[in-house]
Amino acid sequence: MGYSRAVIANGMVYISATAATDAAGAVVGKGDFERQTAVILEKLGAVLADAGSSFDRVVQSRVYLTDISAWEAVGRAHGAVFGAHGPALSLVHVKPFLDPDMLVEIELVAVI
Repeated sequence: MGYSRAVIANGMVYISATAATDAAGAVVGKGDFERQTAVILEKLGAVLADAGSSFDRVVQSRVYLTDISAWEAVGRAHGAVFGAHGPALSLVHVKPFLDPDMLVEIELVAVI
């Protein structure tokens, strides 16, 4: 599709929407919003580290979920990572993703 997992520009890293998939592309945590969120954040942590940043330098988090009623489960996993730091957050209810087993996607913007 012609995109990058992450782009570094002007001292910031912009990370594309990320889903809960393993190295082979299989969805992890099918049916479990909280588990998928935790897996995604683990993956995003590695991208942040590779870019020279970390969760405490995230300024914006955008969370896309296919069922808005699952916001509390998503929020628990998100809060476990961000805690008191609390970046700006957008929580967006979306139609199903291309793979219907994907329940959550997250994108981040962070300072390097």
